[in-house]
Amino acid sequence: MDISHLLPDRVRNALDSYHEMLELALQARHHSVLTSLGPSALRGLLLKRGKQGVPTRFPAGHEAFLEWTYPEDHAELRQLYQRAKRGQWDGETDLAWNTHVDPLNPEVPLVPSKFIDFDFLDRRGIHLTAREKQEFLYSVVGWLLSQFLHGEQGALMAAAQVTEAVPLFDGKLFGATQVMDEARHVEVFHRYLDDKLGKLYQINDNLFVIIDALMRDSRWDMKFLGMQIMVEGLALGAFSTLYSLTEEPLLRSMLKMVIMDEARHVHYGVLALRDHLRHQLSEAERREREDWAFEVALLMRNRFMAYEVFEEWFEGRLSRADWRELIVTAPGMAEFRHVMFKRLVPNLREIGLLGPRIQPAYEQAGLMRYFGHASATQLSGEQLLEDLGGATITR
Repeated sequence: MDISHLLPDRVRNALDSYHEMLELALQARHHSVLTSLGPSALRGLLLKRGKQGVPTRFPAGHEAFLEWTYPEDHAELRQLYQRAKRGQWDGETDLAWNTHVDPLNPEVPLVPSKFIDFDFLDRRGIHLTAREKQEFLYSVVGWLLSQFLHGEQGALMAAAQVTEAVPLFDGKLFGATQVMDEARHVEVFHRYLDDKLGKLYQINDNLFVIIDALMRDSRWDMKFLGMQIMVEGLALGAFSTLYSLTEEPLLRSMLKMVIMDEARHVHYGVLALRDHLRHQLSEAERREREDWAFEVALLMRNRFMAYEVFEEWFEGRLSRADWRELIVTAPGMAEFRHVMFKRLVPNLREIGLLGPRIQPAYEQAGLMRYFGHASATQLSGEQLLEDLGGATITR
């Protein structure tokens, strides 16, 4: 008999959180993946290391790589490096920071009202006024942009590590441009949150788990796979969705410039990993990475539930299970997942991590429908933005 409804809200929510952690462990189909993510899950989900208000310290044990002959060892990466140099921009002077931003102005919405299904809340007895709906959407966008900021700091750290660890010299040259890009992204997201929204949320526990695991992994290609393909793919999906939906001009302009950078970063990941994963690893090592990518794809799809917003708005008024249903079925979040996997799955195919062995798992998860889409090597930043022209939140 279920007696959870008799428990105090805080106790019930804590038990629900522990149950989610247990589910995460049970859903990992491969022991190596659980071993890889388990310690980070303990630090992030149980110990809440990302929410203690102090810097996170971690050992960086990767092997660095110096090349004293300075070869031009990858023509496509050299071309990407040239594009990256031409694509640099100044976050202080190239954006119109004098733009007035009113996050509660319904005439210039951060996101459309249909981003969230407010009828879902009505059916559960929570009736928000028009003003409260605007305030709630403001919180959701603040949460999204906060996670963008935290993810960009993780990308900055990973880009610095990978630049010294990647064995391709042309990869090092491009990697240096990415370090600059990520620093600029941290700068502009933080400034927008601080100056324009006045709102900053702590890092989502599941994002902390992924970043913590990647920072501690000593294998350069796992850092590449996790950050350049998985996390940057997540970011590209989120940035692209918000870019296509927002009517706030400064945010839209900022996201456009960030998307152009991110398209290069994911392209870099595909180029650097494609031959390495196909030809430099044993079959057992390749399968381990194939399994890891699938598990992290599910983690990214299923685990970013914005509990930080739940705690601010609905704790004690709505169960965590109902909140999860609200977020999973929200039209805006559905669009985000659609765009994310439209970008992610083709890149996994391109680097050789979506072979016949793992395809049934993707099919069962409903992700094989993205298999035939263009990979990062087939899309420029301009083409990616053009592809966003028809984005909707009607799915």
